[in-house]
Amino acid sequence: MKDNRKKCLAIAERIYDLDVEVYRCVGSSLGRAFTSDRRTCVENLVNLMIESPKGHLLRSELAMISNMARTIRKKEDRSRLMREYDNILKEIATLPTSFGRVDIVNEKRARLNTANLHQKFKKDDHMVICIGRTQGSAGNDIGFALADSLKVNYYDVEIFNEVLKRLEVEREEAYGIHDHVAVDQNQVVMDNKYQKGFEATHGIRRRLKEFNRYHGLTKADALFFYLSDLICQKAREEDFIVMGRCADVILANNHIPHVSIFITAPFEQRVNRIMEVQGLTYKQAARQLKLLDKKHERYFRHYTGLKWGAAENYDICFNSASYGIEESVEIIERMLNQHLHTGS
Repeated sequence: MKDNRKKCLAIAERIYDLDVEVYRCVGSSLGRAFTSDRRTCVENLVNLMIESPKGHLLRSELAMISNMARTIRKKEDRSRLMREYDNILKEIATLPTSFGRVDIVNEKRARLNTANLHQKFKKDDHMVICIGRTQGSAGNDIGFALADSLKVNYYDVEIFNEVLKRLEVEREEAYGIHDHVAVDQNQVVMDNKYQKGFEATHGIRRRLKEFNRYHGLTKADALFFYLSDLICQKAREEDFIVMGRCADVILANNHIPHVSIFITAPFEQRVNRIMEVQGLTYKQAARQLKLLDKKHERYFRHYTGLKWGAAENYDICFNSASYGIEESVEIIERMLNQHLHTGS
């Protein structure tokens, strides 16, 4: 355990240094992935590497750095930093708690599979791949690995939240908007009766402020529309992979070419994977999967009116337990083979 933490610490230092160097080479106003002091950031990274359930957060942090690194104009710097990024990923893969270490593959089914799939794009279209997935099907790991293999940007909910947060900060600075309500320091200590009244008043003020700020929409609806605009904007500018967020329907409604993929696996297989990744009991893992799948289904139906996971709503659906993470990536790459090699 001690040796593992020492290795995680060395990797965390390299990740922090990579972020600093990428920011220096880009000189972007969007800022760095890690904004706290070095010691705090490194310690947080070590914890993310040691705690398996937080692996998705580490994956998002790394994706933000690689997304930024790919924008570096100077080829030598871009190649140098992407090599370091690749080397860091390889080091992380050797850790016993690596987020990509636990596979979903069902060996018996995997032996039955073949695939030779193709998808055509027009010459000037950007390659945008939208992935939906059931919880525990390794969809996030497949998406991240695919982005890395294709050398394109990867966007998931954590990355989008960070981008929207930064855009919101810029908007607040531009228009002088502030979220907090000033409170007299002498009124900080209140008994329960007055505290409840203050919270109710504060809640009303906040809701009124949000109503005006988002043109009558709820904050959740406003964020969805902001996110929709952001996804469409990026689809017109770059190749990328996007995880969830109803991106396939958003792009379809805006007549933007893309490939929509839905990844799932048998419930028992997904439960077993979550048990191993997060160290949960069968009952805990099964309950978590059911709750999160229902949450994704409600979100998708609310904003699209479509049935989440229904085969007719996607270009391709497949069972990741039949392939595992690596072969799932290979299948999608084969599907895109014609576009990648002919540019047509």
